[in-house]
Amino acid sequence: MRCRTSVRRATGLLLLLCLVLLAGCDAFTDPATRLASGIEAETGQLGSLEGSTYSIQGLTPATADECNGPYTVQLDKVGALIVWCKDAAGHTTTSGSTSYHARFVDTPKTYIVNKPAGSTLTIELERHNGRAMIVDVH
Repeated sequence: MRCRTSVRRATGLLLLLCLVLLAGCDAFTDPATRLASGIEAETGQLGSLEGSTYSIQGLTPATADECNGPYTVQLDKVGALIVWCKDAAGHTTTSGSTSYHARFVDTPKTYIVNKPAGSTLTIELERHNGRAMIVDVH
């Protein structure tokens, strides 16, 4: 009986370890969450002085097996980030949304940007009232 209990515990711990290790991978993310994580990582580069600017470059929602075609990104003034991944014909194949990025940046107006396959997103930031603000997306 003790042996079965030990095996169950060991199996449970191994499963838990695998889940923890995978949580840091793109295996459990969607295109919008990947962009939001990129925004979070880069926002710290914006200077702390009022009016400081910084350009976040090279953001992409793509992974090796997802969102490799054209895509549309919407950053809207209510705090949502939405990504639509498309195939070559322009049909949506997958999408995702998040508001996670709103912890780090304000978006005073809605931006909708269509990007061709393989292209990256650039987000221009400026410091206003102590907060990072998105002032352009292209």
